[in-house]
Amino acid sequence: LLLLRSSSQLPTKNQHHDTSPSVAAELYAASAVRLRMDPVSWYLEIPIVSRTYVTSSFLLTAACALDLVSPFSLYYDYVLIFRRGQFWRLVSNFFFFGMFSLDFLFHMYFLVRYCRLLEDGDFRGRTADFLWMLLFGAGVMLAAAPLLGVHFLGSSLAFMMVYIWARRNEHVRMSFFGIISISSPIFALGHACLLCSPW
Repeated sequence: LLLLRSSSQLPTKNQHHDTSPSVAAELYAASAVRLRMDPVSWYLEIPIVSRTYVTSSFLLTAACALDLVSPFSLYYDYVLIFRRGQFWRLVSNFFFFGMFSLDFLFHMYFLVRYCRLLEDGDFRGRTADFLWMLLFGAGVMLAAAPLLGVHFLGSSLAFMMVYIWARRNEHVRMSFFGIISISSPIFALGHACLLCSPW
């Protein structure tokens, strides 16, 4: 009886790809529960694209903190890229969020939370599509950056993921410190505003 009961509770294939508001809310709640798990298990459960992005950003920041890499060799500069052949700047500027600080922790939180929610939810089983979305967004930002004078685009890419998740799950109600319940776009926008905070 226990085996039959357990098997009846297993999710079906269609349930894995369900992107209804209730499923999105469950994924959001589950991600919060995982934060209290063993750190190694929690890290290994992060989807491959999200895990690679967060790990690369952390390692690059650590390298800068240890003076192994200079932040001046990472920022996006059109002249240095196309006239001096420093093509790594097309990629490196997306992985640097400043030195270890509270601002850096907020950025890592956004990457782990919303990048994972997208890859685990709306793009479950479609890793290539998720990666293509990130590459397309990064390409648009690289094209606009010289016009706007922006040299590090990691924050912009993180904000893009917050915005996409909120738009695709706009009917999900989020709890603010367990006091008030607000819609996910407003909740996500409040989180994203922290990226622009002076601290």
